[in-house]
Amino acid sequence: MLFSEVLGLPHIKNHLTTTADRGRIPHAQLFVGRHGSGTLPMAIAYAQYILCNNSNSENTSENTACNARFKKLAHPDLHFAFPVATNDKIKSHPVSNNFMDSWREFVQGNPYGSLFDWYQKIGVEKKQGQIGVDEAQEVVKSLSLKAYEGGYKIMLIWMADKLNTAASNKLLKLIEEPPEKTLFILIAEDEEQIIQTIRSRCQILRFPPLSEDVITQRLISSYKTEENTAKKIAVQANGCYAQALHILNNDAGDEQFETWFVNWVRTAFKAKGNKAAVLELVNWSDEIAGIGRETQKSFLLFCLDFFRQALLFNYNAEGLVYMQPKSANFKLEKFAPFIHGGNIPAITKEIEDAIYHIERNGNAKIILTDLSIKLTRLLHKKAA
Repeated sequence: MLFSEVLGLPHIKNHLTTTADRGRIPHAQLFVGRHGSGTLPMAIAYAQYILCNNSNSENTSENTACNARFKKLAHPDLHFAFPVATNDKIKSHPVSNNFMDSWREFVQGNPYGSLFDWYQKIGVEKKQGQIGVDEAQEVVKSLSLKAYEGGYKIMLIWMADKLNTAASNKLLKLIEEPPEKTLFILIAEDEEQIIQTIRSRCQILRFPPLSEDVITQRLISSYKTEENTAKKIAVQANGCYAQALHILNNDAGDEQFETWFVNWVRTAFKAKGNKAAVLELVNWSDEIAGIGRETQKSFLLFCLDFFRQALLFNYNAEGLVYMQPKSANFKLEKFAPFIHGGNIPAITKEIEDAIYHIERNGNAKIILTDLSIKLTRLLHKKAA
């Protein structure tokens, strides 16, 4: 992947090409940003720039063979590690090498895809993948070999925030003192989930959300989207190109999420002093608890976004509101007055806490029931 194929972010491209041209390449770098901001395609373009000795103009004619290998993600000196889990084919000790064919298809199809998109690709969306100690051993083994072409070896760790403690500790020494001409590029959405000793050894680059203009122009040029439609999708995507593609293809899954959300807030609102509604909340929690942890987290993030949209509407910032509920008899303008400065901080905290505990394999039914009962109280809280 060439830098010219990566959406926007000219300041980051300029920084990476300048440091490479000057031979001042940090041995460990951490790219932090949402999946849809382009962290993965930028990392691959950077690796290609270094390994293929591409110039600032990215003249591919001089390095045709090298660039062709990168197009297939098959360069022998580029190594990948990413979260995996057991599935129907891999029953135990899963590592990235078991999934390389699927990984190449995933990246070539949508390099801006999310972790959940990846889990769906390999059939583990009901599990929580991780980068474990078996993977760390594979990384050590790969980097102990000499570079195939005698230059740099690059290890790209996607979603490094999924490194567990054992794997992190095993890789720490290698990241601190890598073999000569060995580069680590770590990619993460939440840098706080990476242990401090690894973070402190990386140069950190933070990726902002993509601009609406950049997303609009790509939708028009690549998918022949009508300009007004492209602009509307770009606003709804909220800086995430992967979300823009989901909206364009009508496969974002938001319709189901919206149905769950509307049932949830309606029941929570009427549950105050209503035993029957409390039982409905318990049944709702039981239903959501059975859909898989990654889907639960995606749904709770959707809820968080919905509450924020209601807050914006309530405070007359309709220009920033992009959600348009499709559920019958549910109007954002009627729901918005119940979301205000007096309860949004607590609602946000409770949802984020629920995501945190679900990630750590807490009992989903208990977590969601507790969240639902707290929401009942918070929805009835008066504005300050």
